[in-house]
Amino acid sequence: MALAPAPAFVPPRYIVVEGPIRVGKTSLAKILADRLHARRILDSEDNPFLQAFYEEHPGAAFAAQMHFLIERYNLLKELDFASDPNRVVVSDFLVEKDKIFAYINLDDSELKVYDLYYESFRERLPTPDLVIYLQATPEVLKKRIAKKNHPIEAELSEEYLEEVAKAYEHFFFHYTASDLLVVNTSEIDFVDRNDDLQELMRRLSQPVKGTQYFLPLGSR
Repeated sequence: MALAPAPAFVPPRYIVVEGPIRVGKTSLAKILADRLHARRILDSEDNPFLQAFYEEHPGAAFAAQMHFLIERYNLLKELDFASDPNRVVVSDFLVEKDKIFAYINLDDSELKVYDLYYESFRERLPTPDLVIYLQATPEVLKKRIAKKNHPIEAELSEEYLEEVAKAYEHFFFHYTASDLLVVNTSEIDFVDRNDDLQELMRRLSQPVKGTQYFLPLGSR
């Protein structure tokens, strides 16, 4: 009996790049969108409550978190893949990651309110075909934040960055909603080193099934 041919690789149509602050997710999302001629959706950075949150004003964490949740929902709610079978979308945020920061920054009473809105919003949004999770150590993130020299980000403590990095690790260790490619970026630079970028692009031209890990040559 002849074996049936392997199914053809169907490229993902909805790709999300995720990871902690300054790990390179927006840079990679822009590169992928350009290469794939895709619609690009970038996370909102304009949050009027963020400065007050960093200054630890009472209630600012809840206000900032709700603002991010509503903005992220508004960015994604109009996605309609059924009406355009050839549409490709690349985003630099996963809406589920909103809960990572909510559970770090909100108290129990705030979380009860937050969860009501989150669950209502999430059920109306599509699930990605592929998530690319970019990892980096807190030390590397701190160096990249210093290099970026954004005044608000400079106020982030190493303890907070470590807590965020650990929360991301925990979240994606249990993530099963989409195919997932985990990429450690601590020792590579796909923004400034073309060889690193080309190696990553070659990997992304191949299927990702379940959770897989990508160790670029530059980090070995």
